[in-house]
Amino acid sequence: MRWKYGKRNSGRKGFWSDETGQVSAELIIVIAALIAVALVLITQLQNTAKTGKKILANETSKAWDEIRDIK
Repeated sequence: MRWKYGKRNSGRKGFWSDETGQVSAELIIVIAALIAVALVLITQLQNTAKTGKKILANETSKAWDEIRDIK
């Protein structure tokens, strides 16, 4: 057994040392979940942008046609 700072060290490590693996695993799970949510949001935003682009192109064409028809 080792002595550290005047106390006998029984080989047990502190809270963070004992659970470093668990904390790392939990952190990996949280990061993976955040990445998954980000990917879903990005995909939805891309689909919304494509739909908006089509609608805007159609409405712009209609507006120019109406302007052209004004006499």
